[in-house]
Amino acid sequence: MGHRFNPKHVERLLNEERQKLLPPETILERLGVEPSHVVADIGCGPGYFSLPLAQMSRAVYGVDVSAEMLDLLARRAAEAGVCNVESIQAAAEHIPLPDASVDRMLCAFVLHEVDDLKQTLAEFNRLLKPEGRLMVIEWEKKSMDMGPPVSERIDMAELTSLVEDAGFHTKCWQPNPYHYIILARR
Repeated sequence: MGHRFNPKHVERLLNEERQKLLPPETILERLGVEPSHVVADIGCGPGYFSLPLAQMSRAVYGVDVSAEMLDLLARRAAEAGVCNVESIQAAAEHIPLPDASVDRMLCAFVLHEVDDLKQTLAEFNRLLKPEGRLMVIEWEKKSMDMGPPVSERIDMAELTSLVEDAGFHTKCWQPNPYHYIILARR
């Protein structure tokens, strides 16, 4: 498992550079969220993607291991007048939601941190409805001046293979030189 993101550096998750590299609305458009959907944002942090998802869907589960991040998510949601985000403190491997309860799922910059990648992907499969979609965003496995150490990153081909082994059909793309995205369907 890689090191977990330190909540003391939360400003990195909300800065202008990130907005330019990963504009939330543009990225989320490909997830195909509809107003009737329930969405889970795994590793939601302060809500960089959760709050835009809340504008697009019926409900969002913001899932994170960090109580500090979930507190910040709740504060930011309240400030934005967003009332359809529910915080859940849990690890990605074991999320306390019923089977087939989620229409769409986002997991941004989390899989390189989990203890058991196969269990996590099986959990995602369990939570998604039969026509559900999963979007994974991760760091390119190359040296750069941001993100986790290269040794903790997961190669796109390797992660794509693991996602497919978990029962998903995938499409991949690179929105910028630093990240890759896997869109997976059950």
